[in-house]
Amino acid sequence: MRILRVAQKVYPDVKGGGPYHVHAMSRDQAAMGHDVTVLTVGNDDSKPRREERDGYTVVRRSPTVELLGNDISAGVAKFLATADDFDVVHAHSHLYFSTNLAALRSRIGDTPLAITNHGLYSQNAPEWVFDAYLRTLGRWTFDSADVVFCYTDEDRERVREFGVGTDVEVVANGIDQTRFTPDGPESDLIEAEGLVVLFVGRLVEGKRPQDAVEVFAGVRKAYPNAELYICGDGALRDELRAQVADLGVSEAVTFLGHVAYDEMPKVYRSADVLVLPSRAEGLPRTVLEAFASETPAVTSDLEHVAPVVEEAGETVPVGDVAAFERELRELIGDEAKRRELGRNGRTTVEEKFTWENTVSETTQTLDSIR
Repeated sequence: MRILRVAQKVYPDVKGGGPYHVHAMSRDQAAMGHDVTVLTVGNDDSKPRREERDGYTVVRRSPTVELLGNDISAGVAKFLATADDFDVVHAHSHLYFSTNLAALRSRIGDTPLAITNHGLYSQNAPEWVFDAYLRTLGRWTFDSADVVFCYTDEDRERVREFGVGTDVEVVANGIDQTRFTPDGPESDLIEAEGLVVLFVGRLVEGKRPQDAVEVFAGVRKAYPNAELYICGDGALRDELRAQVADLGVSEAVTFLGHVAYDEMPKVYRSADVLVLPSRAEGLPRTVLEAFASETPAVTSDLEHVAPVVEEAGETVPVGDVAAFERELRELIGDEAKRRELGRNGRTTVEEKFTWENTVSETTQTLDSIR
């Protein structure tokens, strides 16, 4: 099967769960014998426009203009206009202009289209903007596909609520459990004498890292040896550093910036609890990676996240700093509970979120629509 994967971002050009998902899916489908090309947007002139790596082909096209954090590329449009020799097109995230272009191509061409929903809302713009988008162009984009992949039943229902009528398949966002395990070395990046609270994600409004810092400042009063490590980078970095200084916890907060994906299993093993106060998520890989490492989590009570998190962590309302602080204090002070939740997390991932199943089920569905 010849697969054209349309993805705004791909690892290792861009770090993060979504880009890594694109890379790993392409790598493993290529290992299965499929011919995979990833069409992506990139403005790093040091990287070739076309590259063969890890068994698949990467085609990069430069951005033409940027809107709300969305790089729009005329080069992607030109490539899609002449890409007639693929059996199926698989686009990732309806939030990117490249996926809108893939939808337009599907409307006027014969090649079937699949779209993976990595989360309904962007972390870079207000929710009301994307509500309007999802009821108009977003719905049109989804309905242009032969099938839409969602990670959870709750995600599928949310998509349906916006009037999407195309077929929807639920395929869990699996984790490589041979990489993310509770056993093995810890990270040299984390040099803590006390308990470690971990935040992993882009430093943007949608992830609400300010809440993580404020919550930790409260936790620190009860547990003076606790430390917060922040993995990720973004527009809020300087604001967060100022917040840390204002709260008087600079000596207890470490900004790690982007951390190599190969290092992340060690980072999760070094942490005692993960905190994720996002206002919106699909099913974040960070939580599943932490669970696979037997690290419990405290997250926002989001409809499509809570059913998973509640098996091995705690959820609280978005923006409820006091509730986040209360749950973190309880976990930090109860080692037996942390261990129990950690074991539950590993079991949850082993039973429901294996990467092998994700690749197999996705590939079977792509084959069925061509």
